[in-house]
Amino acid sequence: MRAQVKTLPRPSAPDPESEQDPHPRRRSARASAVPTAVVAERGFGPHLLYDGYGCPESLLSDLDGLYSLLDRLPDRIGMTKIMPPYVFRHGAEGRPGGGLSGFVLIAESHISVHSFPGLGFVNADVFSCESFDPRAVVEALGEAFHPARAEWKLIDRGREFPKNIGHSRAAVLHDRLEIARDLGLGASG
Repeated sequence: MRAQVKTLPRPSAPDPESEQDPHPRRRSARASAVPTAVVAERGFGPHLLYDGYGCPESLLSDLDGLYSLLDRLPDRIGMTKIMPPYVFRHGAEGRPGGGLSGFVLIAESHISVHSFPGLGFVNADVFSCESFDPRAVVEALGEAFHPARAEWKLIDRGREFPKNIGHSRAAVLHDRLEIARDLGLGASG
């Protein structure tokens, strides 16, 4: 079964002259079709994957800037920060693989960012068991790193995880009965 993700309508109507994107969940950060909110009908929750290219080295090397981004982003997208951000330098400074890695745990899951100043590249992911506004994330990352080009993909994690408690109860009961039968315990439903 394919995951179902709905996007809530934007305030303005889409341009009927625009071309259809063959990959509706993978967009350029410049694309106007960034959904304003995501509602996962089935699955554990949305996961936004972001890649920024051609970023200024100074922004990718700014440890305080990354800390500030990770400190403010949970509030900006309606999530609950449960610890302060952690940001680390990695690799040898000035080498292509060196840069910063940072993360913040949120009650709903996590936000992480990895920068590579020597390559002009940043990647980030935001995973949550609750809906969030991907536009706010893409905008915040663009403001923080000024990429020449960015791509993002929104996926629905845990597609087998039912949001409905009745579905959950039925799935658990089914699995328990199947295991009991396999073990010869003669369980009945």
